[in-house]
Amino acid sequence: MNQPGGEQQQTFGGPLLQDKVAVITGAGSGIGRAAALRFAGSGAHVCLLDLKNDRTEQVEEEIRGMGREALFCDVDVANPQRVEQAIRSAAERFGRIDIVFANAGINGTLAPIEDLTPEDWDKTLTTNLKGTFLTVKYAIPHMKQAGGSIIVTSSVNGSRVFSNFGMTAYSASKAGQIAFAKMAALELARYKIRVNVICPGAVETNIGENTHPTQAVERIRIPVEYPEGGQPLEHRPAKPEQVADLVLFLASEQSSHISGTEVFIDGAETLL
Repeated sequence: MNQPGGEQQQTFGGPLLQDKVAVITGAGSGIGRAAALRFAGSGAHVCLLDLKNDRTEQVEEEIRGMGREALFCDVDVANPQRVEQAIRSAAERFGRIDIVFANAGINGTLAPIEDLTPEDWDKTLTTNLKGTFLTVKYAIPHMKQAGGSIIVTSSVNGSRVFSNFGMTAYSASKAGQIAFAKMAALELARYKIRVNVICPGAVETNIGENTHPTQAVERIRIPVEYPEGGQPLEHRPAKPEQVADLVLFLASEQSSHISGTEVFIDGAETLL
């Protein structure tokens, strides 16, 4: 059966996520939005965590139009109180949490290390790394009884790519997310909670709205020539929906024996 946001994802026993409850941060646009629609199209109810804007309201309406329940919470993932309250609201509304997609993040300020202010460093690390920690921390008590899946959005930056000059804070936060997820995977295995990481390359999203390059970056840039296109597989950045397909797989029981693993989705971009 076709649904807005794509075909309903099914397995032999029915929709992949039938009546599961998913919490997604950064759910109003890009990868978060695409994942929310994939989850709903696969039978899940979705709690959308993001800053309030027209985009998040539209996603909420689309999910309800699919016949699934949606709950929007106005959340800054860097704020412990707002994250805790949002997670509690999701658990109270639906009675459980099965899936957490810790996806919210920013590129932040791009600058040479000597020019990067402590405030800009803190903002990027707090949003990306602390935000992931807070989301997972407050979800764990609601997942321990039945188990589930946690997926973290990291990046090829901080894991395979270190040539995006000026992105030291961003790359450090993304490397930290991978280490955090591996620690969490082992700690939470006793509760049947799986924790995995996706590492996208270039994706067509609006993260540029949270990117603030400085002219000083040009002082440290080293000229590097890549083959034409930069993405060998399809010669273009990934679509958010392509990344969402990977997230859906990791959220479902089709990945039941995968935990503590980072999965790269970059069209072979980082192998150049």
